[in-house]
Amino acid sequence: MSPTELWRFLPLGYLLTIAIEIPILFFGLSAHHSKLRRVVAGFWLTACTYPIVTLVLPLLLVNGSRAFYLLVAETFAPVAECALFWLAFGRAVRWRDFGVIVVANIASFLVGEVIF
Repeated sequence: MSPTELWRFLPLGYLLTIAIEIPILFFGLSAHHSKLRRVVAGFWLTACTYPIVTLVLPLLLVNGSRAFYLLVAETFAPVAECALFWLAFGRAVRWRDFGVIVVANIASFLVGEVIF
């Protein structure tokens, strides 16, 4: 894809991703996180990683295989989001939260693969 096509896809992909991930985070993150924090986390974490997955990595890995891109992108996103969540909320983060973030990323990836 060209950079222009990637930029065109970004808003649609972001909206689809948060539509899938926010409910998973809302119901899955530890109960001691407020409802607002759970929703904001869905918007915020994806906003931090999605541009890299959608705009940067495809251009950086343009000569690599799709499988290699997926390996890098789908490893980067949940690891980065877990790190951001931990940096933002520190002691309030539980292992469960990391697992839920990973599950949300897997779910949005799978739905994206089916749709696109």
